[in-house]
Amino acid sequence: MKMKAAVLYEINKPLVIEELEVPKLGLGQVLVKLKASGVCHTQIDNIKGNYGEDPYLPHLLGHEGAGIVKKVGPGITKVSKGDHVILSWIQGNGINGSPPKYKKGNKIINAGFVTTFNEYCVASETRVTSIRKDISFDIASLFGCAVSTGLGAAINESKIEPGKTVAVFGVGGVGINIIQGAVLTNALKIIAVDINERKLKFAKKFGATHVINAKREKDPVKKIKEITNGEGVDYAFDSAGGTQCAEQAYQAANNSGLINLVGNPINAKKICIDALQTHYGKKLIGGHGGHTVPFNDFSRYIELYLAKKIKLDELLGERYSLYEINKAISALEKGDVVRPIIEF
Repeated sequence: MKMKAAVLYEINKPLVIEELEVPKLGLGQVLVKLKASGVCHTQIDNIKGNYGEDPYLPHLLGHEGAGIVKKVGPGITKVSKGDHVILSWIQGNGINGSPPKYKKGNKIINAGFVTTFNEYCVASETRVTSIRKDISFDIASLFGCAVSTGLGAAINESKIEPGKTVAVFGVGGVGINIIQGAVLTNALKIIAVDINERKLKFAKKFGATHVINAKREKDPVKKIKEITNGEGVDYAFDSAGGTQCAEQAYQAANNSGLINLVGNPINAKKICIDALQTHYGKKLIGGHGGHTVPFNDFSRYIELYLAKKIKLDELLGERYSLYEINKAISALEKGDVVRPIIEF
């Protein structure tokens, strides 16, 4: 069986669309026909080599998607042929099947436990979760990372309390959903910080009560403290992953505030903080997929969407075909879209 897939051959080079041979299923593996995939900033970091040396080149990419189960391998009990499923990098229950190796002729093309820039995916059972069939695949794909990481950062990891103040540095797909999580917990003030004016206007539609353009505002931390009567926020999130954003999030939190570094940091980059503040109650944590439990949380978040408690249709960006994958990645990097969707 053959499929089309986007392959990363070299760092800082465009992805190449190739026809690959799909391997036979082994223990704990599921074959999924992709219907939609989101594009995350993580893929931009992969392409740029921001996580350091990449020993797996050439390989496939993508970590949030949705599709239909076509076949299951030995030992599979979670899903069955015909199930609609979410594909996610976030590990769930089941057998942790080995990452597959696709082929182009005699060349091996590596892949992780799940990839979504490909027509078919041989995924580990731990990365596949069945969902109800009355939700569109483009919406479903967002639960694989953007929605779950953002909502989970606010609700599961940081446990925002009602009436508290929040600042979110970086309002892309994950940051927007941190804002939605803060709205769900009845936060009093939700401050969005970004350098893209279009994203800030978008953030207000999703519940931000205040916005700060960090490109125009010389000191966004000072502005945040003005908005919070000189105190700083109770919860500060860095969803951008940059050194400066992480440091500003730390500075923007009040003396007993919690800082959640949600965005993936660039390899070997370090942040500088005033550690003394931790002795007075300031807390610093690192986010990891919103501490999402796929079997429980995906269905819960879907119900929130269907009940119109969170907005997702408005989050969807322009649709692209697999052949337009590099165009989609470029649009995301430029900030032209919040979450581009690849449709199969």
